[in-house]
Amino acid sequence: MIRTILLLTTCSAFSLVAQAQDHTQPPSDQHPILTVTGKGVQIYICQQGPANSQWIFQAPEAILTDSSEAPIGTHGAGPIWKSKDGSTVKGDVLQKSASPDPDAIPWLLLKATTPTGSGVMSHVEYIRRSDTHGGIAPTTTCDAGHLNASARVPYSATYTFYSAKP
Repeated sequence: MIRTILLLTTCSAFSLVAQAQDHTQPPSDQHPILTVTGKGVQIYICQQGPANSQWIFQAPEAILTDSSEAPIGTHGAGPIWKSKDGSTVKGDVLQKSASPDPDAIPWLLLKATTPTGSGVMSHVEYIRRSDTHGGIAPTTTCDAGHLNASARVPYSATYTFYSAKP
């Protein structure tokens, strides 16, 4: 009995720690209005930094698909999400949490800004990137001989769009 209680307490503690480390949850008044999968690339450029050359993130480039894998939009520089209905939304990063996958880009919470159109993206208030796979900066050489070289690193992520009005 005591062993079971200890096991449950330990599991609960680990669960709380995992939840505490993910700072990408939207405010409690927000409701998901659209969840999609983004598959594409994270684009990096080899540039000279203050101390040395390094891979610098430039932009994402991805196709957004629904649960049946039908394309419903795109994701690109800005960052901007564009729906097939013509609406768009830009996002500003509010929070970042390391992905549970060490070889994946972080999870993000973004505040939606500058919506256009009258479709689904025009109602978005927050965007969450989660369940990331891949996309981290290259580990290949970035030195004076490779300045301005670009790298397109495959990635996938779940994007959930939120609004206070379901």
